[in-house]
Amino acid sequence: MNMYAVPSPGIPGCPPGLEYLTQVDQLLVKQKVELVEALVGFESNNKYEVRNSMGQNVFYAVEENDCLSRQCCGPMRSFTIHVLDNFGQEVITITRPLKCMSCFFPCCLQELEVQAPPGNTVGYVIQQWHPFSPKFIVTNEHCDPVLKIHGPFCGWSCLPDVDFEILTMDEVSKIGKISKQWTGLLREAFTDSDNFGIQFPMDLDVRMKAVMIGACFLIDFMFFETTN
Repeated sequence: MNMYAVPSPGIPGCPPGLEYLTQVDQLLVKQKVELVEALVGFESNNKYEVRNSMGQNVFYAVEENDCLSRQCCGPMRSFTIHVLDNFGQEVITITRPLKCMSCFFPCCLQELEVQAPPGNTVGYVIQQWHPFSPKFIVTNEHCDPVLKIHGPFCGWSCLPDVDFEILTMDEVSKIGKISKQWTGLLREAFTDSDNFGIQFPMDLDVRMKAVMIGACFLIDFMFFETTN
């Protein structure tokens, strides 16, 4: 089986590089374990593989950051994540500014911008204040609310899977989810490498699918990126 997903030719109204997303309703985001980080706790730039349901690589993602930010700011650090296709072309740029995280201060809410292609904003993920449960608004490029994401109590859990539900704005319909998936006790104990599943409707605007990939990275950093 071919390990790489083959993109479709250009589709009208679809940002270049995102054509393949029109064909999928779920993705697996797999963080790559860094040996040095696992052995001595040294935090390296995060790297991810984005795969389809058949295990084929769709995109690669790499965090751009400096050593000082990683070591001093940890999961609160600002970042730029470059998402590349199988030809090495950057198709999505995800940016998170530096903001302190706190459940008790609504002035420190997290946000993230998604561009596809780089330089062309397609949407934002904006945290809503809540003292215990993670809540986010997903907007388009004009900051018009499109979807909501609601997570479990306190955002993390010892359960095998942790689901962040994707909801319509009226919260009547659940249309998908971002799930942190259990990878085994030994690996969880010694690394912060995580696997996530993203599910969304097949006919969801492809730009919103790209924003959901960004939301997955933000959730990873906010709730599962720890120094073990």
